[in-house]
Amino acid sequence: MTGYLGSYATLGLLLIAAVLFFVTAFSANRVLRPARAAEPWGKRTSYECGLDPVGGDWAQMQIRYYVYAYLYVLFAVEAVFLFPWALVFDRPGFGATTVVEMGVFVAVVALGILYAWRRGVLRWT
Repeated sequence: MTGYLGSYATLGLLLIAAVLFFVTAFSANRVLRPARAAEPWGKRTSYECGLDPVGGDWAQMQIRYYVYAYLYVLFAVEAVFLFPWALVFDRPGFGATTVVEMGVFVAVVALGILYAWRRGVLRWT
């Protein structure tokens, strides 16, 4: 399809095909499913590794788990930032600038970890 509206026609055909696929899939699901689903014993009970559930369904999480997860994400993001830095580092004219920028970045992250360590957040008790 060429011309000014050719790309819109292609997009329209693609949208029509997507809607037809969606309707066909859900119609096939409705036709092929059982009329009345079986309800086996224990289907709606909670599952704990093949054992009967123990206790209630409400359990509080310690905040330290979230702190460790946050620190993991922080270091993962730092690692993601280190890879492009390593690629640009060896290009001419980028050496000193990139070392200073990464030094500032790592220093800010290190100060955050030092602060958390001094406040006792990283202590597992």
